[in-house]
Amino acid sequence: MKAMIFAAGLGTRLKPLTDTLPKALVPVCDKPLIEHVTRKLHAAGIDEAVVNIHYFADKVEQWVNEEPWIVTEKSEKREGKMLVEISDERQLLLETGGAVLHARRYLQGCGRFLIHNVDILSNCNISWFEQQVKDDALASLLVSDRKTSRFLLFEPETMRMVGWMNTDTGDYCVTSPNIIPAECRALAFSGIHILSDKVLSLMEEYLKEKGLPVDEEKGTRFPIMSFYMWAAAKHPIYGVVAQDLHFIDVGKLDALKPAEEFVKSQV
Repeated sequence: MKAMIFAAGLGTRLKPLTDTLPKALVPVCDKPLIEHVTRKLHAAGIDEAVVNIHYFADKVEQWVNEEPWIVTEKSEKREGKMLVEISDERQLLLETGGAVLHARRYLQGCGRFLIHNVDILSNCNISWFEQQVKDDALASLLVSDRKTSRFLLFEPETMRMVGWMNTDTGDYCVTSPNIIPAECRALAFSGIHILSDKVLSLMEEYLKEKGLPVDEEKGTRFPIMSFYMWAAAKHPIYGVVAQDLHFIDVGKLDALKPAEEFVKSQV
């Protein structure tokens, strides 16, 4: 299984740190977030990953090129090292769905690939998560029962995704008018998901149906959750519930101290 790390974001909630460096390089216990994520994936047996870059792209690319345990070309001798390739979004920040489609040449043909946000730290057992993926799954989303205002909705018995809701605003969206949000299982998404590479061709179908151009050079912007909502009406997208998930979104300054405490607790 390959992986994709979302590392192109602007990191506006981490200012002033991100005035001079990308979110991916914000340090936690003297190591950048991207190192925590890549080493976690590598330890789980994932030895190939693609990282998308946009904001301070040169700095992320420099980090990848200078890490001694990483190789950047398939032709290089691996000897236990991790292959990390770059999906360049310097021309246009593509959002999550656009980022996946733009990285198509790295991901197609791999069968399955894992997506991991660069600012997520957790105790998720990646190997366990992969074992939970059903054969017919277009995508499997790691979810948990935790406090949030934004939930994904699942059919209780099958755990198929059927919508989302925002409890603060009262907004919701479901895949069928017959679905009643109150009768669904509402769970929080972790930013970690495993996708079949079949999503790549389906994403092109989605864009065409929505009347959006497929730009082969710089890519097309769209959020992956909008694609999931479109696809879930026709294809099985499942939630995988992680029990006792310790999860930290290192997207705000006040999350840095808990993140450091979490990292120290994992040693």
